[in-house]
Amino acid sequence: MRYLITIVISAVLIICFLVYQGVYLPVNHSEEMVRFLVKKGDTARDVAENLKDNGLIRYEIAFRAYASLIDKADKLVIGEYELSSSMNIPEIVNKLSSGDRIKRMITIIEGWDLKDIKEYLEEQGIKGEIDSSLEGYLFPDTYELSPEDKIDDVVKMMTDNFNDKVGEISSDDIIMASLLEKEVITLEDKKIVSGILWKRLEADMPLQVDATITYLTGKSKVSLDDLEIDSHYNTYKYKGLPVGPICNPGLESIEAAENPIESDYWFYLSTSEGETIFSKNFKEHQQAIEKYLK
Repeated sequence: MRYLITIVISAVLIICFLVYQGVYLPVNHSEEMVRFLVKKGDTARDVAENLKDNGLIRYEIAFRAYASLIDKADKLVIGEYELSSSMNIPEIVNKLSSGDRIKRMITIIEGWDLKDIKEYLEEQGIKGEIDSSLEGYLFPDTYELSPEDKIDDVVKMMTDNFNDKVGEISSDDIIMASLLEKEVITLEDKKIVSGILWKRLEADMPLQVDATITYLTGKSKVSLDDLEIDSHYNTYKYKGLPVGPICNPGLESIEAAENPIESDYWFYLSTSEGETIFSKNFKEHQQAIEKYLK
């Protein structure tokens, strides 16, 4: 009987040691960091297997048992993490469930068009096509991505953000906002220019917005030949708004499009310093061109 008790006690001690070793003792004391990915759809079993394969834990069952015991097995956050074999299982579980991930950030700039956004995303390793109908609706902001995000995921983030921040807006207003984004800088000037452009539309005047031409040509300046381009984005040749937005505007430009300021002005220009000069008639506008642009 005494022999049996000794065996049982010894077995319990061995099990306790293995549990303690497996859960609380790190694999080793190396401080070298390893990038570890929790993928979309991974279960605690999947994560445990990958941790073992990467030499970050001793026993898969120890990880799963501990994560279940503290109710974190179903709360592991997808993403990329920095882990080391000097971390024990409680530290690893805490990190993976807290979402303390390696952050992968991108920033979409106000005024970028689809071509700009596509080129930027390709530089970040995200390749693919973007539906041209989304021009104007990809909200400029900073976004955190997961390692598995593809072009469709990023586009969805931007359009969802647009819906959250902007909500319902007419296509005319978003087109106008895109013109304002490219033409002037300050909110006050944007509201005044908004008033001018809406007034020109009501008067059946061509908008004559240079930014619609540069959208067509990709050039920074407009030549006389450019004004003859046969396109409904050419607001010198065709009256009315262009057929679609020419960039993805920020909130200030959208606010200005929806809240124009009425004034006596019919013309405006931007100086090389970014100042907006307003004129009440064409003669004043010609004088402003002579003074500021020549």
